[in-house]
Amino acid sequence: MVLFLPDLRFIVDAAEGLIFSPAILSSSKNTSFDPATGAASGTTLAGADRERLRLAIARFSDAAASLVHHLLPRYQGKVSRARASFRPAEVAGRQTSWRKDDTRLHVDSFPASPVQGRRILRVFSNVNPEGRPRSWRVGGEFEVIASRFAGGLSLPWPGSAAILQTLRVTRSRRTAYDALMLQLHDRMKEDADFQERSPQEVVSFPSGSTWLAFTDQVSHAAMAGQYQFEQTLVVPVDAMMEEARSPLRILERLKGRRLA
Repeated sequence: MVLFLPDLRFIVDAAEGLIFSPAILSSSKNTSFDPATGAASGTTLAGADRERLRLAIARFSDAAASLVHHLLPRYQGKVSRARASFRPAEVAGRQTSWRKDDTRLHVDSFPASPVQGRRILRVFSNVNPEGRPRSWRVGGEFEVIASRFAGGLSLPWPGSAAILQTLRVTRSRRTAYDALMLQLHDRMKEDADFQERSPQEVVSFPSGSTWLAFTDQVSHAAMAGQYQFEQTLVVPVDAMMEEARSPLRILERLKGRRLA
């Protein structure tokens, strides 16, 4: 499910207008802000311009966290704020590998930052100054998708999580759940029949709108659009009203064992 707030606009101040250019990117996809350190990265901007960008993403990060705090009071005191980002590049036509191609239906899983069974809740705002929408494809039920691919998802080798953390491939311990979700992400993206024939619908998010989704569960693909803010929040499974419907519990049922 995607929660769509069509009239909730995030305002970019006139002094922040310099952010509306892909030239500010030092990477191919987005600039980011770390609420834990207050630092911005992924940009070519320097000095006062870099500070304006940092403050713009920080403002959005605060606004998104406040939105979740008031809209979803059940999660108050339980949500952890991860990175926020600003995405000035056009999605359509971007050249990348199939694994990094976000125009393919997928669920989110973070290779370097394992969530260890916790949920990935993301807040998005389209701030396109030309009024262009953000276009997504949204896929079917997670349990149906997970069941389709479950037979091809293998449990990690014993001790592999410790090795990955020691080598700093991951920032924390990668659980069996994280390993399976990374594989599910890849199996979905590489399966052409799934991409073309699985249940899905096109959804358009107008400029000036905001939306939220548990992107570890909602299969999605960003097809077109430019200039979007995004905030990631991590939610414990035991904060859910229906914990049994979480990806962790679904995969545990399919694999017949604890995964985190």
